[in-house]
Amino acid sequence: MPASGVSAAAIAARLSAVGFSARVEEHDRFTTVEVELPESLPADLWREVLEAVADADRFGLLATSLNGRTLWAVVDKAVPTTGDVGGPSRQR
Repeated sequence: MPASGVSAAAIAARLSAVGFSARVEEHDRFTTVEVELPESLPADLWREVLEAVADADRFGLLATSLNGRTLWAVVDKAVPTTGDVGGPSRQR
């Protein structure tokens, strides 16, 4: 599992530990974690949620009247070094 997947799994585990069902998805350049949040959260639970996503590269809250509130976090995958960009056939 790439390092981004390990970091995302750790974030998901922390969110699950405080009672949320986390979804983790692998993408080409990043891994995402999402959880649905209730309309209101006690301050201590907000603190735990924010501490869980603090290690992500980006995170935010999407709130709509149709879908409720979704907390999302993104962990970027490592960018290959210059020598690895073209793959094995392109290396010098």
